[in-house]
Amino acid sequence: MTPPSETKSGQLYLVSTPIGNLEDITLRAIRILKEVDAIACEDTRHTQKLLNHYGIKKRLVSYHEHNENSRAPELISELKNGASIALVSDAGTPIVSDPGHRLVALCGENNISVIPIPGASAALAALAGSGISAERVLFLGFLPARQGERRRALAELASNSATLVFFEAPHRIANMLSDASEILGPRLSALARELTKLHEEFLRGTLNDLAKKLNSTPLKGEFTLVVGPPAERDTAAPKGLTLRQRVEQLIRSDALDRKAALKQAAREFGIPRREAYKQLLQDGEFPNEGPSEE
Repeated sequence: MTPPSETKSGQLYLVSTPIGNLEDITLRAIRILKEVDAIACEDTRHTQKLLNHYGIKKRLVSYHEHNENSRAPELISELKNGASIALVSDAGTPIVSDPGHRLVALCGENNISVIPIPGASAALAALAGSGISAERVLFLGFLPARQGERRRALAELASNSATLVFFEAPHRIANMLSDASEILGPRLSALARELTKLHEEFLRGTLNDLAKKLNSTPLKGEFTLVVGPPAERDTAAPKGLTLRQRVEQLIRSDALDRKAALKQAAREFGIPRREAYKQLLQDGEFPNEGPSEE
């Protein structure tokens, strides 16, 4: 028995598509793609291959990070006029490290229904296959491409006790692992490559193990990195260092500016940031500016 249509006019559907293997799409997603009036997608050629595989013929509208600001209002206009539209990314769940947030936000402002159609997710697939705790998880997407910004972002995560999940581009993965190893320490991690594809692979070990592996044997493909929480001792300040020495150590690493170094050191020593600042002033000169109000 053919299920009844669930698409209605003036609704936006966020349809998850395969992340590699074309079979990883739900029956509901296929039906929605057949029923909507148009499909908004990052790359029309890429999406057309998926539609051809399932015999779907629809009007495609390009929607990507470079035209999102202008295209979103156009799609809102169509939705307000009664069109049903599906938004898809090149792979996986729309919005997650992909464009689409502006369109969904505008739908909320215009009382247009948004219906997510769940499906494939590289982050969840990597987490499930990593063997690392999934009790508390923080998804970070892509870190900044510039090394200085990337190192500062990693330093802010150094004392976070959640399992961390990142996406990374193939040409940056080796450098990213090296920075993560130095800043986050010897955490157990899993690097998932080419998930659901022919050459799917999981590499497991400490961040340092993975950094050495990628530096000696460069790998191609799409990468998702799962980083386990730090051992309890890793959240404390290194033994034998004073507060000032720890702050200076963090500054010398070029990972943190003075305020960020003070904030992290205070956290490691288990004291309020303002108290840490007062201690440093008593010991001698430190940054002219005090910590900002929180």
